[in-house]
Amino acid sequence: MPNSRNVDGSMTPKFLYFDLGRVLLDFSVDRMTCQMGLAAGVPADAVKEAVFDSGLHTRYEAGQLSSEEFYEEFCQATASHPNRAALEEAASDIFEINTPMLALVAQLAAARYPLGLLSNTCESHWTYCHRRYRFLSDLFRITALSYEIGAIKPSLAIFEAAARLAGHSPEDIFFVDDIAGHVAGARTAGYDAVVYHSARQVADALHDRGLAFNY
Repeated sequence: MPNSRNVDGSMTPKFLYFDLGRVLLDFSVDRMTCQMGLAAGVPADAVKEAVFDSGLHTRYEAGQLSSEEFYEEFCQATASHPNRAALEEAASDIFEINTPMLALVAQLAAARYPLGLLSNTCESHWTYCHRRYRFLSDLFRITALSYEIGAIKPSLAIFEAAARLAGHSPEDIFFVDDIAGHVAGARTAGYDAVVYHSARQVADALHDRGLAFNY
Protein backbone atom coordinates (compact mmCIF):
# COMPACT_ATOMS: atom_id res chain seq x y z
CA MET A 1 0.00 0.00 0.00
CA PRO A 2 1.53 3.38 -0.97
CA ASN A 3 2.46 5.94 1.64
CA SER A 4 0.06 8.80 2.28
CA ARG A 5 1.08 12.12 0.76
CA ASN A 6 1.10 15.22 2.97
CA VAL A 7 -0.18 18.63 1.94
CA ASP A 8 3.36 19.79 1.11
CA GLY A 9 3.82 16.83 -1.25
CA SER A 10 6.07 14.80 1.06
CA MET A 11 5.39 11.16 1.91
CA THR A 12 4.97 9.81 5.42
CA PRO A 13 7.94 7.49 6.04
CA LYS A 14 7.62 3.98 7.41
CA PHE A 15 11.17 3.71 8.74
CA LEU A 16 13.61 6.27 10.14
CA TYR A 17 17.39 5.98 9.75
CA PHE A 18 19.82 8.21 11.63
CA ASP A 19 23.54 8.75 11.15
CA LEU A 20 25.65 8.19 14.26
CA GLY A 21 28.58 10.63 14.25
CA ARG A 22 27.73 14.33 14.49
CA VAL A 23 24.02 13.51 14.56
CA LEU A 24 23.41 11.27 17.58
CA LEU A 25 26.92 11.51 18.97
CA ASP A 26 29.42 14.34 18.61
CA PHE A 27 33.09 13.42 18.27
CA SER A 28 36.53 14.99 17.93
CA VAL A 29 39.10 13.80 15.38
CA ASP A 30 41.71 16.02 17.04
CA ARG A 31 41.10 14.27 20.35
CA MET A 32 41.41 10.92 18.59
CA THR A 33 44.77 11.72 16.98
CA CYS A 34 46.16 13.24 20.18
CA GLN A 35 45.12 10.30 22.35
CA MET A 36 46.37 7.73 19.86
CA GLY A 37 49.64 9.62 19.66
CA LEU A 38 50.03 9.51 23.42
CA ALA A 39 49.26 5.78 23.48
CA ALA A 40 51.77 5.09 20.71
CA GLY A 41 54.40 7.61 21.74
CA VAL A 42 54.27 9.47 18.42
CA PRO A 43 53.10 12.98 17.44
CA ALA A 44 49.44 13.56 16.65
CA ASP A 45 50.44 14.66 13.14
CA ALA A 46 52.02 11.25 12.57
CA VAL A 47 48.76 9.59 13.64
CA LYS A 48 46.76 11.80 11.28
CA GLU A 49 49.03 10.88 8.38
CA ALA A 50 49.01 7.16 9.20
CA VAL A 51 45.28 6.86 9.90
CA PHE A 52 43.48 9.47 7.82
CA ASP A 53 45.76 10.85 5.11
CA SER A 54 46.74 7.33 4.04
CA GLY A 55 43.15 6.10 3.74
CA LEU A 56 43.69 3.48 6.46
CA HIS A 57 40.64 4.56 8.45
CA THR A 58 38.44 4.60 5.35
CA ARG A 59 39.42 1.01 4.56
CA TYR A 60 38.72 0.05 8.17
CA GLU A 61 35.26 1.63 8.03
CA ALA A 62 34.58 -0.10 4.71
CA GLY A 63 35.21 -3.50 6.28
CA GLN A 64 38.33 -4.09 4.20
CA LEU A 65 40.45 -4.52 7.33
CA SER A 66 39.88 -6.36 10.58
CA SER A 67 40.71 -4.59 13.84
CA GLU A 68 43.88 -6.67 14.07
CA GLU A 69 44.92 -5.67 10.54
CA PHE A 70 44.23 -2.02 11.29
CA TYR A 71 46.44 -2.26 14.38
CA GLU A 72 49.24 -3.96 12.46
CA GLU A 73 49.18 -1.37 9.67
CA PHE A 74 49.11 1.45 12.22
CA CYS A 75 52.14 0.03 14.00
CA GLN A 76 54.02 -0.32 10.73
CA ALA A 77 53.14 3.18 9.54
CA THR A 78 54.13 4.84 12.83
CA ALA A 79 57.03 2.53 13.74
CA SER A 80 55.40 1.98 17.12
CA HIS A 81 54.01 -0.95 19.11
CA PRO A 82 51.46 0.33 21.62
CA ASN A 83 49.26 -1.93 23.67
CA ARG A 84 46.40 -2.75 21.31
CA ALA A 85 43.61 -2.37 23.88
CA ALA A 86 45.02 0.97 25.02
CA LEU A 87 45.26 2.18 21.43
CA GLU A 88 41.66 1.19 20.68
CA GLU A 89 40.46 2.96 23.82
CA ALA A 90 42.42 6.07 22.85
CA ALA A 91 40.91 5.98 19.36
CA SER A 92 37.37 5.47 20.62
CA ASP A 93 37.05 7.63 23.75
CA ILE A 94 36.14 10.62 21.60
CA PHE A 95 32.33 10.65 21.65
CA GLU A 96 29.71 12.68 23.52
CA ILE A 97 25.93 12.41 23.37
CA ASN A 98 24.10 15.03 21.31
CA THR A 99 21.52 15.56 24.06
CA PRO A 100 18.80 17.27 21.98
CA MET A 101 18.91 14.43 19.46
CA LEU A 102 18.73 11.82 22.22
CA ALA A 103 15.56 13.51 23.47
CA LEU A 104 14.13 13.47 19.95
CA VAL A 105 14.80 9.80 19.19
CA ALA A 106 13.51 8.83 22.64
CA GLN A 107 10.20 10.51 21.82
CA LEU A 108 10.08 8.85 18.40
CA ALA A 109 10.69 5.46 20.01
CA ALA A 110 8.01 6.17 22.62
CA ALA A 111 5.61 6.87 19.75
CA ARG A 112 6.58 3.44 18.33
CA TYR A 113 8.21 4.63 15.15
CA PRO A 114 10.80 2.11 13.90
CA LEU A 115 14.33 3.51 14.16
CA GLY A 116 17.65 2.44 12.72
CA LEU A 117 21.28 3.52 12.58
CA LEU A 118 22.97 4.01 9.21
CA SER A 119 26.59 4.92 9.79
CA ASN A 120 30.07 4.87 8.36
CA THR A 121 31.89 3.40 11.34
CA CYS A 122 34.52 0.84 12.26
CA GLU A 123 34.45 -2.14 14.59
CA SER A 124 36.34 -0.49 17.45
CA HIS A 125 34.21 2.67 17.44
CA TRP A 126 30.96 0.73 17.28
CA THR A 127 32.01 -1.68 20.04
CA TYR A 128 32.91 1.26 22.27
CA CYS A 129 29.74 3.25 21.56
CA HIS A 130 27.43 0.26 21.86
CA ARG A 131 28.96 -0.60 25.22
CA ARG A 132 28.92 2.95 26.59
CA TYR A 133 25.65 4.37 25.27
CA ARG A 134 22.75 2.11 26.16
CA PHE A 135 20.21 4.10 24.12
CA LEU A 136 21.81 2.79 20.92
CA SER A 137 20.60 -0.73 21.70
CA ASP A 138 17.43 0.32 23.55
CA LEU A 139 15.99 2.60 20.86
CA PHE A 140 17.32 1.36 17.52
CA ARG A 141 16.09 -1.96 16.15
CA ILE A 142 18.30 -2.02 13.04
CA THR A 143 22.00 -1.18 12.67
CA ALA A 144 23.30 -0.70 9.12
CA LEU A 145 27.03 -0.27 9.73
CA SER A 146 29.54 0.25 6.95
CA TYR A 147 32.17 -2.13 8.27
CA GLU A 148 29.61 -4.95 8.50
CA ILE A 149 27.99 -4.22 5.14
CA GLY A 150 31.31 -3.75 3.33
CA ALA A 151 30.42 -0.41 1.76
CA ILE A 152 30.52 3.22 2.86
CA LYS A 153 28.28 6.21 2.28
CA PRO A 154 27.58 7.68 -0.20
CA SER A 155 27.83 4.48 -2.28
CA LEU A 156 24.57 3.02 -3.57
CA ALA A 157 25.48 -0.36 -2.08
CA ILE A 158 25.19 0.71 1.55
CA PHE A 159 21.80 2.35 1.03
CA GLU A 160 20.46 -0.70 -0.79
CA ALA A 161 21.73 -2.96 2.00
CA ALA A 162 20.24 -0.69 4.67
CA ALA A 163 16.84 -0.78 2.96
CA ARG A 164 16.96 -4.58 2.93
CA LEU A 165 17.86 -4.64 6.63
CA ALA A 166 14.98 -2.30 7.43
CA GLY A 167 12.57 -4.40 5.39
CA HIS A 168 11.26 -1.38 3.49
CA SER A 169 11.66 0.04 0.02
CA PRO A 170 13.92 3.12 -0.20
CA GLU A 171 11.03 5.49 -0.87
CA ASP A 172 9.52 4.49 2.49
CA ILE A 173 12.67 5.47 4.42
CA PHE A 174 13.60 8.83 5.98
CA PHE A 175 17.31 9.44 6.62
CA VAL A 176 19.25 12.23 8.32
CA ASP A 177 23.02 12.77 7.99
CA ASP A 178 25.30 15.71 8.69
CA ILE A 179 27.17 15.38 5.36
CA ALA A 180 25.45 16.76 2.27
CA GLY A 181 27.15 14.24 -0.02
CA HIS A 182 25.74 11.36 2.01
CA VAL A 183 22.27 12.87 1.85
CA ALA A 184 22.63 13.23 -1.93
CA GLY A 185 23.64 9.57 -2.14
CA ALA A 186 20.62 8.54 -0.09
CA ARG A 187 18.32 10.54 -2.34
CA THR A 188 19.86 8.93 -5.42
CA ALA A 189 19.05 5.57 -3.83
CA GLY A 190 15.43 6.66 -3.42
CA TYR A 191 15.40 7.72 0.22
CA ASP A 192 13.76 10.83 1.61
CA ALA A 193 16.81 12.43 3.22
CA VAL A 194 17.76 15.71 4.89
CA VAL A 195 21.01 17.29 6.04
CA TYR A 196 21.25 17.55 9.82
CA HIS A 197 21.48 21.03 11.33
CA SER A 198 19.65 20.69 14.66
CA ALA A 199 17.27 18.43 16.53
CA ARG A 200 14.53 21.03 16.13
CA GLN A 201 15.01 21.08 12.36
CA VAL A 202 14.83 17.26 12.18
CA ALA A 203 11.73 17.21 14.38
CA ASP A 204 10.07 19.81 12.17
CA ALA A 205 10.93 17.80 9.05
CA LEU A 206 9.32 14.71 10.58
CA HIS A 207 6.22 16.60 11.71
CA ASP A 208 5.93 17.99 8.18
CA ARG A 209 5.92 14.39 6.92
CA GLY A 210 2.95 13.48 9.08
CA LEU A 211 4.63 11.90 12.12
CA ALA A 212 3.00 12.60 15.49
CA PHE A 213 5.25 12.66 18.57
CA ASN A 214 6.14 14.90 21.50
CA TYR A 215 9.00 17.27 20.73
